[in-house]
Amino acid sequence: MTELLTSPFLGTPAWFWLAFLALVAGLTALDLGLLNRRDRDMGIGESLRLSAFYIAIAVAFGAWIWLERGADAGMKYYTGFFIEKALSIDNIFVIGMIFSFFAIPSRYQYRALVWGILGVIVLRGAMIAAGAALVAQAHWVLYLFAAFLVFTGIKMLRGGDSEPDLANNPAIRWLSARMNVTPELHGQRFLVRVRDARTGRLVRAATPLLLALVVINVADLVFAIDSVPAIFAITTDTFIVFTSNIMAILGLRALYFALSAMIARFEYLKVALAGVLVFIGSKIFIADFVLDGGKFPPLLSLGVTFGMIGAGIGWSLWKTRGLPATA
Repeated sequence: MTELLTSPFLGTPAWFWLAFLALVAGLTALDLGLLNRRDRDMGIGESLRLSAFYIAIAVAFGAWIWLERGADAGMKYYTGFFIEKALSIDNIFVIGMIFSFFAIPSRYQYRALVWGILGVIVLRGAMIAAGAALVAQAHWVLYLFAAFLVFTGIKMLRGGDSEPDLANNPAIRWLSARMNVTPELHGQRFLVRVRDARTGRLVRAATPLLLALVVINVADLVFAIDSVPAIFAITTDTFIVFTSNIMAILGLRALYFALSAMIARFEYLKVALAGVLVFIGSKIFIADFVLDGGKFPPLLSLGVTFGMIGAGIGWSLWKTRGLPATA
């Protein structure tokens, strides 16, 4: 048993993976079993306190990586965590649009986000595994990731993002064409049995809450197109890539209720994120062609990333200080 636990899995001892998965399972059980047993609205204060708890857990996990695997791994974890957390803040607006489109009351939104994280873990795991396999087979794939990040950052700076057209979303249209969908919510239930108008028989039908859950997971796949290459541009260590991604996303569901009420105040965050993506993509080329294959200093990478994101948030809050707390 000891040999099995210490044997490497994707370059990291198996017990590291088991410890992380146990932590994720424990936090999810805490959410579903204790914090969200009843349908209720979550206030901004509670959202901020719960977010602080998740951030503290993520920081402590990074400290454990730092102690167990060294400063280099620890700094790469923190860099990935900060980038993913900042990208998640930018994506809260889209999640809010999805809930508004399906008219999901706030008392049901948290449960949908909790279940959604389980799908996110599977989907992100699959994308990261595919990315790791590609990088392992061909190092030049990193150059594609880097070029994509630079292109995406420049596009963001030029205002290339557009609001999603949920009414014509392919996932919604595909599900609506193949499943019975109730026009109204049925509490926190995703599936219900209703009487068919033509046959009079009871049939299974999806509720708008299930459609919202599916679209949120589809949206996460789109979000991951930016975030997964960004983490691989920092490190190709699959354990660091996966854990930094998931730890940032775990706290998103709690942070959503605080930030969705004041997302308009983060006006300049997108500019900072664009700069971060350009920087992360550029340092791949700098390390390989300017430093002649040397390593870009992890501490410098962490400092620049944290500084740009912090400056974007701080400048946004300062410039929009006259706006009401909720927009």
